[in-house]
Amino acid sequence: MRDDGTLTIAVVADSHSHPHAATHDRLTAIAPDAILHAGDIGDDRVIDELTEIAPVFVVRGNIDTRTTFPDVLTIDVVATELRLRIFLTHIAVNGPRLRADVARMALAEHANLVVCGHSHVPFIAQERGLTVFNPGSIGPRRLHLPIVFGTIAITPTGVRLAHVDCETGQRWSPP
Repeated sequence: MRDDGTLTIAVVADSHSHPHAATHDRLTAIAPDAILHAGDIGDDRVIDELTEIAPVFVVRGNIDTRTTFPDVLTIDVVATELRLRIFLTHIAVNGPRLRADVARMALAEHANLVVCGHSHVPFIAQERGLTVFNPGSIGPRRLHLPIVFGTIAITPTGVRLAHVDCETGQRWSPP
């Protein structure tokens, strides 16, 4: 936590070896305290470049061959009056629904936030007593989907999730 009791976490996914050209500058501008990568990294240089900005926590995606990255990672963020337990994995949803096996694992870990990638679809949802956050994709555009990343802003009074458009640097919301 920062001296003022806040913490900013950037959340990226699905870089597929080619993060959008503005990603580094956009992330640097928000000065995150940490970065989560929810898989489908591709080339390891992506992680090296992110590490220049902030400490990086990574899970392996379905295209990743590096076996040193875990499939699941549980991260505790503890502030004076706030506790956030993040369950980070690559594939967590089937269509718009949280997979039952992922929900069971996250609840067994006493997580309250599931962060995932894979679909390239940015969303924030509530299901099975969990908040589910997909930051979207920072990699090459797929179909009509935006190129976005997520932020987790933690303050003494709560947690705020948001998406940022890589191309414009502006907050992104679904149309």
